[in-house]
Amino acid sequence: MRERLKALREAAAQVADVAAKTTSTKATSTTATPGKIEPGLAGSLRAVRRQLADEKLAQAPGFAGRVAVVAITRHAITLAGKVVAALPDARRHVPEKFLAEAERCAPGAVVAYAGKTGDELGRLFGAVDGIVAIFSLGALVRLIAPHLKSKETDPAVVVLDEEGRFAIPMLSGHLGGANALAGRLAVALDATPVLTTASDVRETLAVDLLGRELGWALDATHEALVHASAAVVNDEPVALVQETGSPDWWTRHANGRRGPLPANLTRFDRLEDVDPARYAAVLIVTQRALPANYADALAGRCVICRPQEDA
Repeated sequence: MRERLKALREAAAQVADVAAKTTSTKATSTTATPGKIEPGLAGSLRAVRRQLADEKLAQAPGFAGRVAVVAITRHAITLAGKVVAALPDARRHVPEKFLAEAERCAPGAVVAYAGKTGDELGRLFGAVDGIVAIFSLGALVRLIAPHLKSKETDPAVVVLDEEGRFAIPMLSGHLGGANALAGRLAVALDATPVLTTASDVRETLAVDLLGRELGWALDATHEALVHASAAVVNDEPVALVQETGSPDWWTRHANGRRGPLPANLTRFDRLEDVDPARYAAVLIVTQRALPANYADALAGRCVICRPQEDA
């Protein structure tokens, strides 16, 4: 925020300087009103703000997939238009009685539904990759509860309040991408993302997202993923073995991380250098099969990432 304000002040100063010079050359023909902002300056400032917003949105987390923006009140429908503008594959879903109003706010990308919102959400669960609901978090919990299946298949679900002040990833934060979706909406709407996943709050390693931005494939049981994730966020000793793949993955991890790797992670170049007894979990980035002796020693606490070639 400080950087944004600084950039705005600098841009405003530059525009004001140009405007002052231009005004001085036209002093014989026009007289500026003291204390009044000239239309040209105001327009330039708006253009600077738009440019800064566009640049910030371009650097925001991305979300690949179809998104349904569900709005059920007049105020929410207005906000839904801004959400769709920030998400290229998004469509608004509104009750039939608000179809005309939704079209007036932002033409196109509108789906009107008849019946109950809970039924529409149930249909969307199997049809889209992400859902942005602009209404009460408690109401949404009750409406989607009958449709929940698993973190591997449920869509990303993000809740927005009607004022667009908070973006809350409610379901499938990691695997489904709700945290990334909330981050993008926060930038687009100048909102606050409310992240509750431990790895994101502490900006530590999210085991289930290791190498995802690079297309690495996870090879682990659900139990091993849970165990390794808990070991990381609880600051237990974890070995990270990287035998292949791009070493430049940490800054891209989970939409970007700052600083060094967490202190409880120890890096190795070869699995054979790891003493399994010393670590609560072992994360391995490799293309080879796990040696039998290590497979037995690390059963239930080993997560393997398999990069594609040159990834």
